[in-house]
Amino acid sequence: MRGMKYKTPIIVAVAILVFCPFGVCAAWAANDSPDAKAAESSAAGADAAAAEKPRSISEDALSFWERLQLGQLMKDNTPVQWLTLLGAIFLGFVAGKIVGAVLRRLARKAGDRGWFVRQNVLEDLISPASLALLALGLGLGLASLNMSVPLQRFSMKMLLLLYSIAFFWYAYNLVSVIDVLLQKLTSRTESQLDDQLVPLIRKSLRVFLVVIAVMFIFDTVLGQDITAWLAGLGIAGLAVSLAAQDSLKNLFGSVTVLLDRPFQVGERIVFSGYDGTIEEIGFRSTKIRTALGHLVTIPNANIVNAPVENIGRRPFIRRTIDVTITYDVSREKIEQAVEILEDLLEEEGLAEPIHPRIGENEYPPRVFFSDYNAESLNIKVLYWYSPPAYWDYMEHAQRLNLRIFEEFEKAGIEFAFPTQTLYLAGDPKRELALKMLGKDM
Repeated sequence: MRGMKYKTPIIVAVAILVFCPFGVCAAWAANDSPDAKAAESSAAGADAAAAEKPRSISEDALSFWERLQLGQLMKDNTPVQWLTLLGAIFLGFVAGKIVGAVLRRLARKAGDRGWFVRQNVLEDLISPASLALLALGLGLGLASLNMSVPLQRFSMKMLLLLYSIAFFWYAYNLVSVIDVLLQKLTSRTESQLDDQLVPLIRKSLRVFLVVIAVMFIFDTVLGQDITAWLAGLGIAGLAVSLAAQDSLKNLFGSVTVLLDRPFQVGERIVFSGYDGTIEEIGFRSTKIRTALGHLVTIPNANIVNAPVENIGRRPFIRRTIDVTITYDVSREKIEQAVEILEDLLEEEGLAEPIHPRIGENEYPPRVFFSDYNAESLNIKVLYWYSPPAYWDYMEHAQRLNLRIFEEFEKAGIEFAFPTQTLYLAGDPKRELALKMLGKDM
């Protein structure tokens, strides 16, 4: 798999090396030909345009090769100069191999020490550095030859092309360093969204670099006007963004979920009335499995614009109990009921999970005789269960409820239930209230 990442840039480099010289020839032939210069003269422009027939690209390229004076090149240079050219190319090739071997050894040492980012930086430089040194040797060799001015310009453009390919090749390979850094970050999370996002970022960066490289070569090396290309890319980008507006909203929503991390896969949340567990966080939507077994798909654009209640991240489960007893009990029985509840919350087997210490805060249980209800006396019990494992919490609540029932039954304390009491007019306990009612009437 390591060698596969060089396949694409090698193909691109070979294609540019094969086709760009012909593009250079055609461009320079069209710009430097006598016909073009004659057409630019203001005095004879109209007559020349009428008299000359249009020339094809092949004819222009042939005229360019003639003006390079390749035949004169053989006559103007001695065998020693040609051997110097070959020797410089050979030295550049050998220097590239030596530098590649040194970089490969340094990368291996970095990998043995666990410096994987440094290892990738060094390995990514091997092939581009070899190409750059080969281009350097070629440039030194060509400097020893006697060449015509058009051929010198052509040679300089080809050297610039080789250096450009080496530079963008290295930049293309360096994307793997970003890939390694992102994988380190995503390995710390359980979400699958960031694992899916890393290949997308890598491919997007490499496509962007290829586009920039092609435009740079055509603008700087070939001397072509890329203004129309930029305008076309801008119009195409605007059309795509308008057509995929909703998809882009969901994509940016996915990025927001990834960066903000309001929830993870496996956590229970409540959103827009849906209570369930996160099953998948995708590029377009998030899937929630409700308690009824239904699968709910929510667009990520909606999630980032609405409140999300993350139940899975609560540090405890708070429980509030209203223990109601009848009105026909004495004060002593009320105090006894409160004492029974306090003792049960301290009982071994029940007290351990409901005396949590979370951070610097302690959460002891609370018991209070709190209210006079219409049909009962109310004793409020509050406690915090930790860790917040729901089914363990439910089992603990059941054991506590049974113990409350047992102890109240032993103490003769009756639980209240919704009732209404009717008092007769002759009831001696209600005599005062009836007299006051009569005065008001």
